[in-house]
Amino acid sequence: MDGFSFFIYAFLSIFVIVSPLSGVVTFISLTSNMTLHEKNEIAKKAVILACIIAVFFAVLGNKLLGVFGINVDSLRIAGGILLFTIAFDMMHAKISAESITEEEINRSQEREDIWIFPIALPLLTGPGTISAVIVLMGTAPGFQEKIMILAAIVLTFAISLLMFLFSRRIHRFIGYNGMLVFTRLMGLFLAALAVDLVATGIKNIFPMLGKLV
Repeated sequence: MDGFSFFIYAFLSIFVIVSPLSGVVTFISLTSNMTLHEKNEIAKKAVILACIIAVFFAVLGNKLLGVFGINVDSLRIAGGILLFTIAFDMMHAKISAESITEEEINRSQEREDIWIFPIALPLLTGPGTISAVIVLMGTAPGFQEKIMILAAIVLTFAISLLMFLFSRRIHRFIGYNGMLVFTRLMGLFLAALAVDLVATGIKNIFPMLGKLV
């Protein structure tokens, strides 16, 4: 895989997991009583924090795994299973419990720090995103590829910021049904990515299975 292809793979993997357009509906619900300026400030702070969290785990995630004696293939399998549960909910156009529950949305309406929880974490950067960036960095063949992964993370959250800043316009233009269709499509791609992660992890942990396939 050449450099550009690797960047596209990393970007699409992260973008599908973050799925910012799917989060627009939740973001609108959480900021419905705010002015445009207040909403935009929430969007900026939330996305910046989410990006910092993702970059932090991308850079230091594998060292943290080493502290606990966990190898990247074990995380690949666990992350793949987690992502598949998220994808299953997305394909049924539901809010994933991994991201945020309906009860958390209702409780968040009364809080002032919603840009931290639940928007930055876990709506944008949840366990699925954290697992994915750690796995990508752990399997990157060289320094150049690691830089590409970091660039893919920044690009994903830059697009997320634009979507949140223009969330109300996007919602009016695409409509609720359009967002449901997009969510289901992203769920399908995410399910395929999850299966690939689990299959690769199993083959690496149990090499004999790889020879039989």
